[in-house]
Amino acid sequence: ASRLSEDPSRRVLLIEAGRAYPPHAYPDAVRAQTVIGGDAEHDWGYRSEPGWGEKSFPLPRGKVLGGSSAVNAGVWMRAPAADFERWTRAGLPHWTLADALPFFRGSEWTASGADQCHGRAGPEPVHQLQDDEISDMQRAFLVSAQMAGHPRVHDFNSDAPFGAGPYPMNNRMGQRLNTGMTYLSDAVRTRPNLTIRSETLADRIEIENGRARAVILADGTRIAAGQIVLSAGAYGSAAILLRSGVGPAADLEAQGIPVAADLPVGRRLQEHPFFFTVWAAHPERLGLPIPPVGAILWTRSSKGGPGDGDLHVSAVHYGDPADSPTGAIFMLALALTRPRSTGTLKLVDRDPRTAPLIDLNILGSAQDRELMVEGIQLIRRIASQGPLSEIIAQELVPGPAVTDPAALEAALPTALDVYHHPTSTAPMGGNNDPDAVTDYQGRVRGIANLRVADASSFPDVPSVATNPTVVMLAERVSHWIRQSEIQP
Repeated sequence: ASRLSEDPSRRVLLIEAGRAYPPHAYPDAVRAQTVIGGDAEHDWGYRSEPGWGEKSFPLPRGKVLGGSSAVNAGVWMRAPAADFERWTRAGLPHWTLADALPFFRGSEWTASGADQCHGRAGPEPVHQLQDDEISDMQRAFLVSAQMAGHPRVHDFNSDAPFGAGPYPMNNRMGQRLNTGMTYLSDAVRTRPNLTIRSETLADRIEIENGRARAVILADGTRIAAGQIVLSAGAYGSAAILLRSGVGPAADLEAQGIPVAADLPVGRRLQEHPFFFTVWAAHPERLGLPIPPVGAILWTRSSKGGPGDGDLHVSAVHYGDPADSPTGAIFMLALALTRPRSTGTLKLVDRDPRTAPLIDLNILGSAQDRELMVEGIQLIRRIASQGPLSEIIAQELVPGPAVTDPAALEAALPTALDVYHHPTSTAPMGGNNDPDAVTDYQGRVRGIANLRVADASSFPDVPSVATNPTVVMLAERVSHWIRQSEIQP
């Protein structure tokens, strides 16, 4: 909306289901860095179906102008070259890192890093944390990770992103700077050709003779449009497509929805599995637990391909001190960022107020479980040496008695979660890709004037937190729209 409305000849309507707060008036739940996941007032209320280990997960998604960038941790790490190489090998054209890099740079305003990697005038302020801006525990984690053989990283958004270092963040002075603040600044919102219609729920797209004609709101209002772009996230955009008759024909017919395009919407859902190893600390050695998120190790598992970074270990100040026998606690959180498991998203009914049926299938693949066990063993090696070992009083989860791989796998459900990076419910793909819902520009196959521009478009889940790559994708899609002729 920000980029398209730069052209004064184009009229842009942004429909937002949540509140549209002024840029400087977001409440703490969708502003404060210490509040991750938002609150009930700014959430869609999604929950996953039980999967492996009978685990079901709450799935917070931002219901507010700025979307889930208003409820995330504020990490700004781009998808690496290997992700784009994988997409290109699968037949997706025009999506090499060289294609994407100008749009990463165009989204960003940062003072650090090399000019060839970073933008200096984009809407999104990005700050690379330094050692004096992270906690004592997080600094100790970085030193111990280096002692365990991992390189130090000073810029995760460079051409050498793998190793341990402080995070790059789009937080400032404890505030999460979501896209509703940055891209939709006061100046942007005063443009006469941009209208933001908030607290307005979209139901479906009216499609006639293979062409998207209008947005139909939940109250039945019809809004005609020349072009329509869905940016409702991996859950929301897929649900709108399905209600519009774009999806697997058998599923649509079962809901009584006329089929406009028989496409595999919701069939390639992916999400990063997450596991919290929990540690009791010596209170006098832990230091201040600020910031809650500050340092990460990004590395490769034994199954990772060349250039892959499929394991994250985040040093975080989460957990209730009352759960620790010492009264001090922290976590080393593990994520598998190239999972093999795929899930599904389906409609429960045709009501736009009904949450879709979300089956993440987390750890459904035996290899995913094997690599999570490998990651726990990696964390233990780091925790056993250097300054981090001096902070630790004892391991609480999974616990020192849980040692062999089978026992570690059995313990995974005790502290299993998701990283909250759902993707690929309407994936881009090449012309011969049977899994593709959209083409390389996010255009829905077989439906004119309809695009998707969000994480649902990714061919598979990237090996990193998704927000900056989503922003880059939106930059690219808006560029392509601006280069095209708007059809009536």
